[in-house]
Amino acid sequence: MNNDDLIIRQKEDIRRRIWSKMEETHVARFPMPVYGRIPNFEGAETAGKKLGETQVFRSANTVFCCPDSPQRSVRSMILNEGKTLVMASPRLREDFILLDPQRIDSKHYAEASTITGAFRYGSRVGPSDIKVDFKVTGSVAVTVDGGRVGKGGGYSDIEYGLLREFNCINEEAPIATTVHDLQVVVWVPMDPTHDMPVDFIATPTRIIATKTNIPKPKGIDWKLLSENQVQEIPLLKALRERNE
Repeated sequence: MNNDDLIIRQKEDIRRRIWSKMEETHVARFPMPVYGRIPNFEGAETAGKKLGETQVFRSANTVFCCPDSPQRSVRSMILNEGKTLVMASPRLREDFILLDPQRIDSKHYAEASTITGAFRYGSRVGPSDIKVDFKVTGSVAVTVDGGRVGKGGGYSDIEYGLLREFNCINEEAPIATTVHDLQVVVWVPMDPTHDMPVDFIATPTRIIATKTNIPKPKGIDWKLLSENQVQEIPLLKALRERNE
């Protein structure tokens, strides 16, 4: 078994352990089952509120947030705080979605924070239209030193890689996640060429400033992508054509 295969197996073991533990302890919530997902959890709104109280969130103007269920309250909070929200379309099939709170009636903010609502109230944009100064991602497991494991699709890493490649975000821009305390583990394997670390972790009980020394990816790691993935994600296809 080579090192890449070992990391894949180790990550999958961590995911399955977390998913099982969350269901067994009844902290997981709809949508169920959580297997194969960024798991929603009891206290997600509290974790989101704690993140909103941090100085890094308060000082951000444009926030890129994942479209996953446990981060819905974060997306709503972004709009309610008058910040511009950028979301990835599901599986990045339709680029990014930009939601300007100045162009949405505040009574629709909660609906706009859903995937369906984002398409209704937002606008599809390409990387040249955005500049992100804070990123919020979903996670299956994280460590206090900034390690992160997602659900296994690699989309968060691709999102970040695209943002870097198109100069939409710089290395200093903080990355945060909201998780249940059960999702904070001792160790996860990280590949610095493409695995995105986190700078801040918000749980229902605490904020963790990871002060991570794990380097952030500088762009897309093409060797990990299949031709089908490139063809299915318009931004990847455009980036490859630009680089050729």
